[in-house]
Amino acid sequence: MELREEILQTIIKRTADVMKKNADELNADSSFEALGFKSGNYVQVTTVLEDEFEVEIPYMDFKRRKTFGEAAEYVEQLVEG
Repeated sequence: MELREEILQTIIKRTADVMKKNADELNADSSFEALGFKSGNYVQVTTVLEDEFEVEIPYMDFKRRKTFGEAAEYVEQLVEG
């Protein structure tokens, strides 16, 4: 599995857990805003990503990403950076 897809799946899985959603309903086009994300929700997702991919994720930069796909691409850049 390519890195971006692995990151995307991690975002989807953690978001489904945090927001009590079915992971099958979430994809790269899913919007954090549409799901009603609050600051704490972003922290819960970025913490898992940091642990999983051994990278530091600047919270405010991550939060600026509108969709899961954009967030996955951003984290991929950090990991490969």
